Amino acid sequence: MDDLEELTGHHVVHTALGLHPDDPTGVCTSFFSLTIRSAGRGDFNPSLARTALAVANSSLWTASVRKLMDLPSALPCYLTAGTIALPITGQQLFQAKVVTGHADGQHALVLDLTSAAVHQADAYTDIIEAITHTISFSDPNPGPAVMPQASRILEVLL
Repeated sequence: MDDLEELTGHHVVHTALGLHPDDPTGVCTSFFSLTIRSAGRGDFNPSLARTALAVANSSLWTASVRKLMDLPSALPCYLTAGTIALPITGQQLFQAKVVTGHADGQHALVLDLTSAAVHQADAYTDIIEAITHTISFSDPNPGPAVMPQASRILEVLL
């Protein structure tokens, strides 16, 4: 927990720990992170696809599901979910990664959900898909509201 602030050096802008019911008295934990990375200039769809492909082709994956997601924003979105094996211990973890675009067209968002509860893979996949569908963009510094101009025709009729 003390080292979470070091994630900012890896462009991680948000983290969360999840506690989920498991069996009658058990609890599963998960770790969620949101990373924003530069996607370069120009058409960023190929850049997002390459990022998703790199995730899916990682040698750590022992099983994976890959799919395209349709978002209300119409931005490209790729999901890779499955089991990964830690290199030293061989311990199995479930991990789901979503790669999608930022509305500015210059950044990629990477959502990551990881848990040791491999048996909950379907539920965790549903969770990250639901989180992904909540992504929306708004201007943090909106300008003054523009009032509609009065209609000259309306003035004549009144």
